[in-house]
Amino acid sequence: MFGASNALIWLVDTAVLVLQVWAAVDCVIRPAEAFIAAGKLTKPAWLAITVVALVLGLVTLPFSIFGIVATVASIVYLVDVRPAVKEVQGGGSRW
Repeated sequence: MFGASNALIWLVDTAVLVLQVWAAVDCVIRPAEAFIAAGKLTKPAWLAITVVALVLGLVTLPFSIFGIVATVASIVYLVDVRPAVKEVQGGGSRW
């Protein structure tokens, strides 16, 4: 029983870390001007948010309050900021 539970927690933790790494790396590669043109927070602000989320993801469990906040921050970046910045860059609505 504990083996399946541990495997599920490990799977969720790994998926959350992949999501947080994706958000941070994507933020790094986007130009700063695109964030302003898209009407979002500046690139340094989103970079700080995504990197802090990644660090929190590395040091906390995904089901702790800090882990949940970090996951939500990364998700907000990926579903709201990233598409807007890509559209300004001319990337269209493709994922």
